[in-house]
Amino acid sequence: MTETLIRNAQAIVTMDDNRTELAGADILVRDGVIAAIGTGLRTSGEVVLAENCLVTPGLVNTHHHLYQTLTRAVPGAQDALLFGWLQTLYPIWSRFGPDEMHTSALVGLAELALSGCTLTSDHLYLYPNGARLEDTIDAARSIGLRFHPTRGAMSIGESDGGLPPDSLVEDEAQILNDCVRVIDAFHDPAPGAMVRVGVAPCSPFSVSRGLMRDAARLARDKGVMLHTHLAENAEDVAYSLEQFGCRPGQYAEDLGWTGDDVWHAHCVMLDGQEIDLFARTHTGVAHCPCSNCRLGSGIAPVRAMRDAGVPVGLGVDGSASNDVGNLVGEARQAMLLQRVARGADAMSAREALEIATRGGAQVLGRDDCGQIAIGKRGDLALWDMRDIAAAGSWDPVALLLAGPMQVRHLFVEGREVVRDGQITGVDLPTVIERQNRLARALSEP
Repeated sequence: MTETLIRNAQAIVTMDDNRTELAGADILVRDGVIAAIGTGLRTSGEVVLAENCLVTPGLVNTHHHLYQTLTRAVPGAQDALLFGWLQTLYPIWSRFGPDEMHTSALVGLAELALSGCTLTSDHLYLYPNGARLEDTIDAARSIGLRFHPTRGAMSIGESDGGLPPDSLVEDEAQILNDCVRVIDAFHDPAPGAMVRVGVAPCSPFSVSRGLMRDAARLARDKGVMLHTHLAENAEDVAYSLEQFGCRPGQYAEDLGWTGDDVWHAHCVMLDGQEIDLFARTHTGVAHCPCSNCRLGSGIAPVRAMRDAGVPVGLGVDGSASNDVGNLVGEARQAMLLQRVARGADAMSAREALEIATRGGAQVLGRDDCGQIAIGKRGDLALWDMRDIAAAGSWDPVALLLAGPMQVRHLFVEGREVVRDGQITGVDLPTVIERQNRLARALSEP
């Protein structure tokens, strides 16, 4: 039996069913599970003093492309819309291999952990030069984060009217076979699972309708979740209307891509009928506000989605479109954009934090995560309120989205992934040095 006691926290935001907030309380984690919450708790295990800390559930990232940490701020992609941005980067990504995938994932996962994230998905949809999904799974095990990788794919290349180059697309039968392989090898449906695998054809403009249907059938046969991009910007919607004769929401519904086992990334351009469809079917959305701003895609109708009952989580998206992977910064941006679009009372800091924790866990089908409550997993973020960004704060909960951008401590399954602001699982400076060396090699003609 292992125990960790978080003692005398300045404030605890539980995000439990009553949205309880506590001051001066303790949290006891036993064998990876929250065993007690209260005052004066005792343990024979490790004690972490938290009198100057705000404690929140670990943040949940519902959409990422970890490999893109190797292609931040690439000239030619900086000022492009989505389709032009992709066409600039595809040739660079085609030069990746297993080392690039693994190293970029280590960097991206470490960056997420430092920003308070304990559970992240990843959408890996290209596999050049022998790269495999386990390149990222191995990285997540090294960092210590709870991981929901998705086996993405592209099957329609330029010669067949798709957007990606032919060199990056795969045979559809091979895609489905590899989905079965990685699910059988790595997916864990049990409560507290550290790895769950999803099925994730990339997008309507890079895979066939047949692959979308077959992927949905396969995922449901295997009992795993489905993920893709949808309605990301005006170009995306125009492509759907021209190629399929319908809007993205109908495209998804026709192919079996709605339900509580499905979540779509972006959904910036969903209209009212599509929002109602997603609410009725409990289809989830990964909201990626910084990436949507960076690519000029627009402001997703998150207020309307939430009011209708659509499950919404946050995603940092890839670092080639976001530049960074800071999830608490993403929560702040989500709040600000809804206020720009709908007024200063459109979203509170607490609601944005709820989307970043409990909301993301719901989208990923994890009712064991996303809140601090007895019986939930011991995934906790401790934020140091002695930082200059918190000086003078009257409400540490509201200030979190404008205050410390990195955690002091981070626990996943009761294990310390970040201690005193430092990653514990890997030698991060060495990983960063390797990442920069790989990036320089990719930048050479």
